[in-house]
Amino acid sequence: METPWGDLAVADAHVHFFSHRFFAALAEQKKATLDSIQTSLGWQLPAENPEQLADVWIQELDRHGVAKAALIASVPGDHNSVMAAVQRFPQRFYGYAMVNPTEPNAVVQMKTALASGFIRGLCFFPAMHRYSIQDDRVAALLDLVAAQPGAIAFVHCGVLSVGIRKKLGLPSLFDMRFSNPIDLHAVALRYPQIRFVVPHFGAGYFREALMLCDLCPNIYLDTSSSNSWMRYEEAHLDLRAVYRRALDVAGPRRLLFGTDSSFFPRGWNAQVFEAQTKALYEIGIANETARLIFHDNLVHLFS
Repeated sequence: METPWGDLAVADAHVHFFSHRFFAALAEQKKATLDSIQTSLGWQLPAENPEQLADVWIQELDRHGVAKAALIASVPGDHNSVMAAVQRFPQRFYGYAMVNPTEPNAVVQMKTALASGFIRGLCFFPAMHRYSIQDDRVAALLDLVAAQPGAIAFVHCGVLSVGIRKKLGLPSLFDMRFSNPIDLHAVALRYPQIRFVVPHFGAGYFREALMLCDLCPNIYLDTSSSNSWMRYEEAHLDLRAVYRRALDVAGPRRLLFGTDSSFFPRGWNAQVFEAQTKALYEIGIANETARLIFHDNLVHLFS
């Protein structure tokens, strides 16, 4: 892909795979039909076959010149959709499963998913599902991750706002008591063999996320989304300042570029890419660092 540093390979660490099953789950919650959901959103709903959505995403990534993407199953239990996509394009996709540790069958499901080789990461959303990342039920799942070579744990911290739920008028009864990255400190120390990814620079807990990175070398930050949490921070904090501080504390090898892309017709969110390349170019990072952040770090995470 053409960038200020010339042609650069790009790997997106954060893409939501909004499958047919994902929309069906929302329709069930709203007690509505899929047609009415589509009308309310004005989005394209995917075919029932997840392989067809995988084809659409590959066409979209090819159009933008994106080499690889990590696909996130965006409701618990939808990992089979992501697995089908990864199986279809194993050289292009990495698969992440969203897991709710409070569900009784979570460990059995995730053991099977990780053993398949098509799921490479488990995604934890403590505020969404209202549990502590230090819960014993989480430990049972992290034991699976630790036993699977190359697997990672993705832990959402900070502000959590699910735009599609707002658009549909669905309640989001999240609990921010479970959002602080500091809660992950003891867990990351207990599992030094696991690489933990915290998205959105901590999503409003930037200082705490940096402290966590400083204390735990197995913590990575993904840079995805508009990072609108910056408005909660000190005056004049922008992406340039965020990147300067993240590079200073975490270094260039623990930052993973991502967009938080999700739905069609918008598709891959090139605006996020443009904003982040601009910020990094303006603070004067070298070509080698750009290659790490935009591609190599994600690939090395799973190599």
